[in-house]
Amino acid sequence: MIRNKKNPPVVSGPSDQPVPGLMDRRTLLSFGAAAGTAAAGLLGGSAARAANPDNLPPHVPEWSQNLGVGVEDAPYGQPSEFESEVVRRNVSWLTATTESSVNFTPLHALDGIITPNGLCFERHHGGVAIIDPEDHRFMIHGLVERPLIFTMRDLKRFPRISRFYFLECAANGGMEWRGAQLNSCQFAHGMVHCVQYSGVSLRAILESAGLKANAKWLLAEGADASGMNRTIPLDKALDDCMIAFSMNGEALRPEQGYPLRLVVPGFEGNMWVKWLRRIEVGDQPWHTREETSKYTDLLADGRARRFTWAMDAKSVITSPCPENPVLHKGHNVITGLAWSGRGRIRRVDISMDGGRNWTAARLEAPVLPMCLTRFYHEWEWRGDSVLLESRALDETGYVQPTIEELRNVRGTNSIYHNNRIQTWLVNANGEVENVQVS
Repeated sequence: MIRNKKNPPVVSGPSDQPVPGLMDRRTLLSFGAAAGTAAAGLLGGSAARAANPDNLPPHVPEWSQNLGVGVEDAPYGQPSEFESEVVRRNVSWLTATTESSVNFTPLHALDGIITPNGLCFERHHGGVAIIDPEDHRFMIHGLVERPLIFTMRDLKRFPRISRFYFLECAANGGMEWRGAQLNSCQFAHGMVHCVQYSGVSLRAILESAGLKANAKWLLAEGADASGMNRTIPLDKALDDCMIAFSMNGEALRPEQGYPLRLVVPGFEGNMWVKWLRRIEVGDQPWHTREETSKYTDLLADGRARRFTWAMDAKSVITSPCPENPVLHKGHNVITGLAWSGRGRIRRVDISMDGGRNWTAARLEAPVLPMCLTRFYHEWEWRGDSVLLESRALDETGYVQPTIEELRNVRGTNSIYHNNRIQTWLVNANGEVENVQVS
């Protein structure tokens, strides 16, 4: 839908009538205020905690008068105690148990494009499997000439590759199809992270087994309690998929699939099978639970889109946002992230008026395919109400849609692939709310 340039957009925030299973408006606003205070303490400091005058110039601060801890006291580095609020968070009512649930990356508190390993979001179907790498085996069978079983040492003898990729859950933003629900950047968009994966090419592993002429599909299965599995098209597997054992230079974390996971660049995160234990090669899709009853896009007429693997172009402003209120009038910096499962981000536009007018943001290098891209935009805030939006365009020409454009095609019954333009309402007092405009 093209927005009317003459009429101002109609703004709707979190509904006054609670959606079953979701927070009511009073809870949302109180959460947003608390999150904003915490974020101000993280990123600005002064709003949450007054500076100690004894540590300010011309005084010599306390930390300059005594020796700090030695190297033996910190064998594995930890964030500063003053960054203790920068953590993953879950929504307790989202699922019946935490073993089949998700926690969210604090996008609002990060900069650059790389997500620290300890802050990468988690999504599990049977809890975190704890696996001794000496006992772990990876098997390839089915339509291959030579069924093979690999140890971790066997896999590490293949030529090594390293790539930067984002990983996004298909349900990221899925609670917002019918309206703004979660007054938080972390909870509304935090099912995404970006790291450097290291491992071996899946193509090399498949070729070592020898593919039969009728091979068309793969079934990847994990070693967790749920036996999570997904069908992968062979063309994708031979193109750019990896079997990874490291991220950001160290071994995978247990919650990220240690000791082995599948990397499927640009495709929905459910296909990046963790704790990878086998790949079966076949001539047709398996139609598993996770691609029939789940991870399909339910349309308004009752039909469902299936095999919607690629994550379409998306962006979100991470500051200002509900956790990051605007603390000062005058010069400020808008920053956020953009990504596309179909290639590089070509441009990100910023709107201050709910999508009526747009200005190009500055993309920060590197701009890599299927990787988070950081953008910045300088602006002068005069204390007026502002409807902030970002809109991504990728190298295929795809333009990030409005929520109305998505609903016109998909209705409001879906959970997955909600890549709508996000609108933040900056109020005159600097507080920020999650809203939708039409």
